[in-house]
Amino acid sequence: MAVIAMTREMGTMGKDVAIGVAKRLGLEVIHHELVEGDVAKRMDIEPSKVHHFLEGQPSLMERWKIDKKKLSRYTAEEILELAERGRVVIRGWGAANLLRSIPHVLCVRVCAPMSFRVKNLKQRLGIYNEQTAWKEIEQNDAAHTRTIRYFFDADWKDPVNYDIVLNTKRLPVEQCIDQICRLTKCPEFAESNASQTMLSDKLIEFRVQDVLSQLNSGRLYVRPTKVVSGKVYLSGTTTGIHSEEHIKKIVSGVSGVKAVEAELATINVQSTRY
Repeated sequence: MAVIAMTREMGTMGKDVAIGVAKRLGLEVIHHELVEGDVAKRMDIEPSKVHHFLEGQPSLMERWKIDKKKLSRYTAEEILELAERGRVVIRGWGAANLLRSIPHVLCVRVCAPMSFRVKNLKQRLGIYNEQTAWKEIEQNDAAHTRTIRYFFDADWKDPVNYDIVLNTKRLPVEQCIDQICRLTKCPEFAESNASQTMLSDKLIEFRVQDVLSQLNSGRLYVRPTKVVSGKVYLSGTTTGIHSEEHIKKIVSGVSGVKAVEAELATINVQSTRY
């Protein structure tokens, strides 16, 4: 059940690589409309606003209105759910950074020198001015850098975040496809019960974070320290408003959770009148 997380630079023909891999392996390429649409529905905003933010081009009003932490959690959940479903090529959205710890997920980066990218972009978009194409690529790169740094505190260009880095100036698209398909057949990327459990646990962790974020406020702060085979371990502080048992009951209702263990410090809050 192959899962490929791919990062591509604009103008590298990475889209052609993703489509070629998906066609050869019988996988589904996850387009941005699917993720953005589902996230936008959960946040009750227009998909275009999510797209602008993820592409690093939000308006001043969108920056002010969008809850960035919620957007980050929802995007991560969508990616993890797609990966758990399997047989997908997920392009962008920091999928490689999010999924790189999962053994059976193949993380791929497609890149190329700037001159090569500018030439391709000019041909693809019919741009005659080289400076215009160069500026478009620089803006796109900067947007992705900001988004990945905010969401995952990572550098999307760092090669250590990937299992394979392909330079499309050196390797034709078909050769890139061959290399990726060959890697998916290696035992190191074979799905196992252990790797699937790791993926499920990661998804549960984000779901629990989402539920707890609706409770956490002021002097209340509870977070999942880890999730092991569906068992959630909580730590933090709580008050009389939300007892430990109440919080455990809420977390127990999260999809995929099998058990909850909590080490919460209870603090007494006395209302003060001035």
